[in-house]
Amino acid sequence: MSDLVKELCEVATRVAELCKKKGADDAEVLVRDGSELTAKVRLGKPELLQEAGSRAVGLRLFADLRSAVTYTSDLRPEALERWVEDAVALAKISEPDELNTLPDGGFATEMPDLDLYDPACEALQASDGLRVAIAAEEAAMAADPRITNSQGASWSRVLGGSAFANTAGFVGGVRGSYVSFSVEPVCDEPDGKKRNGSWWTGSRFLSALDSPEAVGLEAARRTVRQLGSKKIDTGDRQIIFDAEVARSLVSMVFGVANGSSFYRKSTYLLDREGSEVASKLVTIKDDPHMLRGPGSKPFDGDGLPTRQNVIIREGVLDTVLCDTYTARKLGRASTGSAGRGVGGSPGPTSSNLYLVAGTEDAEQIIASSEGALYVTSMMGFGFNSVTGDFSRGAAGFLIEDGKLGRPVSEVTISSNLDTMLKGIDRVGNDLVFRSSVSSPTLRIANMTVAGN
Repeated sequence: MSDLVKELCEVATRVAELCKKKGADDAEVLVRDGSELTAKVRLGKPELLQEAGSRAVGLRLFADLRSAVTYTSDLRPEALERWVEDAVALAKISEPDELNTLPDGGFATEMPDLDLYDPACEALQASDGLRVAIAAEEAAMAADPRITNSQGASWSRVLGGSAFANTAGFVGGVRGSYVSFSVEPVCDEPDGKKRNGSWWTGSRFLSALDSPEAVGLEAARRTVRQLGSKKIDTGDRQIIFDAEVARSLVSMVFGVANGSSFYRKSTYLLDREGSEVASKLVTIKDDPHMLRGPGSKPFDGDGLPTRQNVIIREGVLDTVLCDTYTARKLGRASTGSAGRGVGGSPGPTSSNLYLVAGTEDAEQIIASSEGALYVTSMMGFGFNSVTGDFSRGAAGFLIEDGKLGRPVSEVTISSNLDTMLKGIDRVGNDLVFRSSVSSPTLRIANMTVAGN
């Protein structure tokens, strides 16, 4: 255990004990300490340098089946005493709820080392961020003469630690690091219209990042290939989702397959556990024990041990992710999926959520999809979780002669998520874990494209 995590655990334990002393039946305490360093450049010149750090304590305490949630950044002993006293008083005037208790035991007893912290990140300075951002933007600008401008390049490094303790005796802590950078070049159409694209890289470990040159070149490639994009005719087509865009579909699945949406009856998947909700090619997992995973964690926001959950197994809805409270509302057990912020109550969340990769290269899927629309970006938020209806603006490429053909923009793709998931008939092998939600390239057999 690092010195930082040890210190945060001591603070969390001390506050939990103080809650009992001040009259709470039970309490949960979350302490977080973090720092973020950000650098942004545009056209080779610094636009932003920002460094910020914070330490805060979040508290949920229980008294007579009533609860209060609050937080503070003032960690002086006398301030913490007044804060806890106020929280106890607040709890006693809130509405009672028989579910407002700690989990019934089963707290995490082992803390697997998930390799979430890179000491090399500690030495990074603002000058390092500027150097990387400038190099990435320069590579993009030099890649093609049609790149005439830039929205800039951004670099970020986050370091942090957290600890969680409750009055049942649980205490645990973790620390983590994450570094990322992106670049967004701009090119001009003959009519003066601007086209911009972007690319990025990110990892908990510095050595796993793509080079600035590679990120700049990919951003430039994604930008200039959009030149000349136009609408296509309205009609039904196969849709291929680029791996980066397909992540949003995986996020939607979590949004309709968690305990909160189930007990609130705000999901079209209600009462469909154990039934087919997607193609047999679709398996979606949530794995909090992935080494170096962006969302990995040894215990959840209730202090329970985390575990791998399979949300959809070969097309069948297998597991609905629940924290303790939503599990109780549904009459079931937690899946170890509680998440919480310093200033809020716990709720169901995901860790490393991904659609399991298939066996085909993305190029194979493209080559077999003549006339399909290959989607590289989507706009808007047209999704209804209760009905599953889906409609969003999209841009990408028409598949012509077995490869990416003319660029397409200003179209809308629509269907229903239930139909979309069942219509997935090809899944790529290009799964990369840059963020906590990941997906390979995938193809949906039929969606409506609204264009000309």
